[in-house]
Amino acid sequence: MSFMDLLPPLLHGAGITIQLTVYSAALAFVVAVAAGIGRLSKYKLVRIPIIAYIEFFRGTSLLVQLFWIFFVLPLFGITLSKMMAGVLALGLNYGAYGAEVVRGAIQSVPKGQTEAGIALNMTPWQRMRRIIFPQAFVMMIPPFGNLIIELLKGTALVSLIGLYDMTYEALLLRTEAIYMTPIILGMLLVLYFVIAFVINTGMRWLERKAAVGRS
Repeated sequence: MSFMDLLPPLLHGAGITIQLTVYSAALAFVVAVAAGIGRLSKYKLVRIPIIAYIEFFRGTSLLVQLFWIFFVLPLFGITLSKMMAGVLALGLNYGAYGAEVVRGAIQSVPKGQTEAGIALNMTPWQRMRRIIFPQAFVMMIPPFGNLIIELLKGTALVSLIGLYDMTYEALLLRTEAIYMTPIILGMLLVLYFVIAFVINTGMRWLERKAAVGRS
């Protein structure tokens, strides 16, 4: 087995990893924004369930969450594909961490901004949408970038439920050519690094654009 024989399956796995990362990050962002804003609600019926969700998903293992979604939910009649199970587990787990990022960023916006919105007779929703969230979003970008990279690395766990991501493909190749283990795993490291570098570059670009728009 040559180097050129290793590349196609690893690149196929990279495509699955990228899809999983994009879908999971999108779900995590939506969940994080909704939970982060809800976390600040003055209503206990809203705030307490969200706090419970955040603490549960932050306080338990992502691997166990993934296994529970993929292996346990079918016992209750809910069967998900491997990709859907991976997206749901990763999105809910990192969404819980992202919710704290959103909460912290919103609370970091100066109180005077809220008071100005009240003086202009804006509703709470209008203040959040037009004044508070746009300013908080700029502060969210760097930690969200870190979370997406952590999410990327967490996608390797889906290989344990049989999804053909990069890690799964690398392990299959290793069983066929164990003497090439250093090369196979070295290529895997490089692919993860390249994807993480692209994510990091994109988030820095977004941060600059958001900062210009804010100023």
